[in-house]
Amino acid sequence: MRTMTATEVSRNFASVLDRAAHGETIVITRGGRRLATLSPAPVGNGAAVKEFLALHAPDEDFASDVAAVRELVTEDVSSAWPDA
Repeated sequence: MRTMTATEVSRNFASVLDRAAHGETIVITRGGRRLATLSPAPVGNGAAVKEFLALHAPDEDFASDVAAVRELVTEDVSSAWPDA
């Protein structure tokens, strides 16, 4: 794991992304404090999702449960959050 300042990262952003693409994790600091971590994105092609759904198929009430929840959802979002 490599540590770099935010200034170093901004000046060398393309090479920092290249390092992450090759599996390296970079800790980004500002003022000596950890600010963020940049790491490679997880890879997946959907096979794990298909396998999960094959092993854990929804029960027979799933479709009706989804329909019931959709009926509860309102389209009027203007009143969804009280004024702060």
